[in-house]
Formats: sequence, C-alpha cells, structure tokens
Amino acid sequence: MAAPRKYPDELRERATRLAVEARRDPAGRAGAIKRIADQPDVHPEALRGWVRRAETDEGIVPGTSSTDAARIMELEREVKKLRRTNAILKFASAFFAAELDRPLR
Repeated sequence: MAAPRKYPDELRERATRLAVEARRDPAGRAGAIKRIADQPDVHPEALRGWVRRAETDEGIVPGTSSTDAARIMELEREVKKLRRTNAILKFASAFFAAELDRPLR
C-alpha cells in the first residue's frame, strides 16, 4: 500500500503547470520554481521533482517518461517471475530425471 501523499493531486498539477510555463520564459526562468513553490507552501525540491517529471513526459527534457518507466518496471517483474518459474522447473526436471535413472529393486 502506498504512503499517503502530502500534497493533493490538484495542487500538484496546478503548481507543476505554473512552474513549467514560467520556466519556458527565459526572463522568469531563474528562480521560477522557488517563487512558485512559496505561493502554495510547497517544498521547492518537491516541486522541482514534479517539474522534472512533467518536462520529461512532455519531451522537453530527454529521459524516460513515466509511462515507459512503469512499463519497464512491469516487464522486469514479469522477467523475475519467469526466471523463478524456470529455475523451479529445471530443479523439478532434474529431480524426476534422477528418479527415472535409479534401478528398480
């Protein structure tokens, strides 16, 4: 179960949108995150992370988007599960092969 979020989704989306728009303007780029974070009393580092993720998702900044990262995590979980299943099947096949090779009494 995920931990409860400190900031509501609406506040997060609004602050992120304002910061992304402010960072597009070269004159207001410097200190934009700090200025916007002070208005709704959001920690600047939290807002900086939200902005970084939003800019990556929009393709403004190179990197792995949120949807791609979620898909990669899902595939890694699936690979881990399949490797575990494969190891169990290898062990079981070796066990039963050894049973077949034993002479009957």
